[in-house]
Amino acid sequence: MSAQVLVSRPYAPQGIPVGSLPARSVELPSNLGERSSSGLATAGFRTAKYLQEEWQQGNYLTFYQAFADRDNSERVRHEGKQLAAEAEARAQRSQADCTKKLGERLLDIHFWKSELAREIQDLNAETQLLVQQKGRLERALDTTEIPYTIATDNLQCRERRLGGELVKDTVELELLKEVELIRNVQELLKTTLGQTVQQIRLNRDYKEALEMDWSDKVEAYEIDDKCGKYNNQSTEIQFHPNSAKYEDNTTTTESWAQHSHDIIYKSERERMASINLRSLIDNILQDTAEDLRVQCATVDSSFAQRCREVEDAKYKLESHLKKVLVEIGDQEKNIAALKQAIKDKESPMKVAQTRLYQRSYRPNVELCRDPPQFSLISEVGELTQSVEVLKQKLEESEQVLKNLEESRMSVEKDVANKANTLFIDRDKCMTHRTRYPVVMKLSGY
Repeated sequence: MSAQVLVSRPYAPQGIPVGSLPARSVELPSNLGERSSSGLATAGFRTAKYLQEEWQQGNYLTFYQAFADRDNSERVRHEGKQLAAEAEARAQRSQADCTKKLGERLLDIHFWKSELAREIQDLNAETQLLVQQKGRLERALDTTEIPYTIATDNLQCRERRLGGELVKDTVELELLKEVELIRNVQELLKTTLGQTVQQIRLNRDYKEALEMDWSDKVEAYEIDDKCGKYNNQSTEIQFHPNSAKYEDNTTTTESWAQHSHDIIYKSERERMASINLRSLIDNILQDTAEDLRVQCATVDSSFAQRCREVEDAKYKLESHLKKVLVEIGDQEKNIAALKQAIKDKESPMKVAQTRLYQRSYRPNVELCRDPPQFSLISEVGELTQSVEVLKQKLEESEQVLKNLEESRMSVEKDVANKANTLFIDRDKCMTHRTRYPVVMKLSGY
């Protein structure tokens, strides 16, 4: 009688996985020798039982399999520990290298950010100076209307001369030259003003481009600075599976630096053009103002010469009357200016006192004697002192004007019925020409 016993964990040589070997069947001999019994009484107890040698071999196989599994486990455990240590070291090196590169990147961003900020500041300062020059041009252009009005008014007044006095003299020729000169000056100022407006627009466009680039770099600096501060203990870190990729709109470091370099270069070029334009404006305003004043002096000289030719023995008296009238006009303007100056101080006084009043409601410790408080109190004192001085000067000017009026009245009694020509040339034309703007006004100040 024979039977087969399936061994679940058969013997396997060291290094070969046990599970890869097939289960082997053990042939049990049907003839068991002297110890066997073929009696019918024990037939039911001998089915599928192992021999003593088979039992020992099974124990040996179990022991060897446990030894192989334990050895394999130790090997896998050692390899896993070594692999984890190497992975940790690589991760730390990579993180340190990335942190270092972020620091270097921050230095690059800071450099270009500083360069952009410097250029923005320089360009803004230059634009402000150019705007001031533009204001000078506008004021100078507006001021030229005064001499033009004076010159044309002189020509119209001199058309009212009668008889033989209606001659084409030197004064009329010089007045015509003055009108033509003023027109040429106005055309030049208008052309220069247009160039200035265009340059200001270019300056502001490049300033906007610089500010956009500077703003982007500030934002990038904040982001990289924040990234550089992250570590394994940070609470804000989390998984972003799709972040490890290059965006389609990314730039290279070379194109990134070149972009800022190009903007700064173009801005510097426009700033130099603005500086040259400001220098040109200075020269134009100075030259035109001097030309107008020279022509004005020439016309005035012609008027004076003509008046000396016409006037008689009463020249000194009439000259004195003219000077008195001129001074009266100037003093009246001075009084009006003083009154306006006093009135103009009301608004600043209201502003300063209102600020002091509102700041007195600051709560608790905020009611501080800070620099604005001292400045406001000093401002009120200065305004009060200025008003007092202006009032004193106004009283003095009014008394002086009163004295001038009395002098004019006494002199007018002696200069009545003077010739029509002298009245036109001296009292009308030359008096009007005393309002001719000075060089500072013609220069736009």
